[in-house]
Amino acid sequence: MSNMSNVLKQIYQTSLVLLTDFYQLTMAYGYWQADIHEREAVFYHSFRKSPFGGGYAICAGLGTLIDYLDSFCFTKEDVDYLAELTDSSGKRLFNPLFLAYLNQLKFSCDIDAIEEGSVVFPQEPLVRVKGPLLQCQLLESILLNIVNFQTLIATSAARFIQATRGEPVLEFGLRRAQGFDGALMASRAAYIGGCMASSNVLAGKLFNIPVRGTHAHSWMLCFNSELDAFRAYAKIFPDRCIFLVDTYNTVEGVKNAIKVAKELAPAGFQLAGIRLDSGDLAYLSQEARKLLDAAGYPDTIIVGSNDLSPSVITSLKEQQAKITMWGVGTHLITAYEQPALEGVYKLSALKTAHGKWEYKVKLSEQAIKISTPGILATRRFYLEADGQRYAIADAIYDEQHALSEACTIIDPLDATRRRVIPSGTLYRELLQPIFRKGLLVYKRPPLQSSQAKTKDELSQFHATIRRLLNPHHYPVGLAENLYDLKLKLVLKAKGLVE
Repeated sequence: MSNMSNVLKQIYQTSLVLLTDFYQLTMAYGYWQADIHEREAVFYHSFRKSPFGGGYAICAGLGTLIDYLDSFCFTKEDVDYLAELTDSSGKRLFNPLFLAYLNQLKFSCDIDAIEEGSVVFPQEPLVRVKGPLLQCQLLESILLNIVNFQTLIATSAARFIQATRGEPVLEFGLRRAQGFDGALMASRAAYIGGCMASSNVLAGKLFNIPVRGTHAHSWMLCFNSELDAFRAYAKIFPDRCIFLVDTYNTVEGVKNAIKVAKELAPAGFQLAGIRLDSGDLAYLSQEARKLLDAAGYPDTIIVGSNDLSPSVITSLKEQQAKITMWGVGTHLITAYEQPALEGVYKLSALKTAHGKWEYKVKLSEQAIKISTPGILATRRFYLEADGQRYAIADAIYDEQHALSEACTIIDPLDATRRRVIPSGTLYRELLQPIFRKGLLVYKRPPLQSSQAKTKDELSQFHATIRRLLNPHHYPVGLAENLYDLKLKLVLKAKGLVE
């Protein structure tokens, strides 16, 4: 199995270092001109609100980010392109010495991140970047592109699994995705979020994701009758045959599927399943189940598709639909209910010329957009009962100011929301070392492990936090000393204190 950095090169046949916003390069040039480009800085990535009106998100995209960073460099072709850019007067935009600097630039940052498949919440640092200011800045756009999108899709997939009450979900979104690369990254993220397989064959090859699929209506229309189409398909795929039964009349289609299954039974044929892709899925699945059970096929699965969303699936479950496997496409692959995660990347600390950390805070008229200063990390606290570990609260703190065993956390958006964490409470650190001085120190787990992690982590949170509508608020807060520091810096920036 090729690693993704090689795969990206195979797909694009070019360096991806210019896959960034132009202002990242102009700022990098400005840092270089101001001779602060090598100052050590800390940036962090977080999101402001949980997507889809839910109570959590599933972290994803780290593996892809690692592959990007593994091949981070400015090639001669990249530098040659930048050398041709001009300003409004027609003058070359970048100094040749700056371009020579980029050409020899070696990635040397420390990266800490939350592992894929982890349950995460607003305000928490998902990725922390520490290193030369110029390099940290250049990572902003691509990091946000990768982690925002894959976290969004992984969360969407987890919500689909929740809606089906754990029944298998197949990701069928390739044809509706925003571009082939969007489809690949979405298939990857959907698998982390819990989908059992994808229809995307290239995603299967690149990421070792199981691939699944049956036939389309065009197959049915290529034969003289539905029976002939079923017979032909069954003879070609006798061990994994799922018939699409709604080309003409769904109930008659189920009867024809049963007829073909009985005809070919002496040859060892087993009817794996049928697929319903239109009409009243609750009623039709119930009628199909009756017909299959009466014919002696109680184990034949019923796959439901047709523009499914978590809310539609929830309704179908409430109507006692007999669907046992779900094929989802548009609503999953495009994150139809919310097309983007509100993820941001903020400077939180910068070393002075004398080597002292200076904490930074970005102000806003909206409290939710005020950044948090410091070298941030997150600690998750747990209770254990009956052999199960339950998450009870997350504390965001500054690594330069140790978090005491007994601590108070304060909601950054509502100071009246506070939680006291008693001494001795079990905990773990969410951020894990990924790169040190540009060298990969993290052993990436297989994607299957990240998928298993999603399921295990979700089980550690109360059902009221996981529910699709109106979830409870999970306690996430700033350590009291960090909250006080942030308030002091905000007041100082506003000129209200010295």
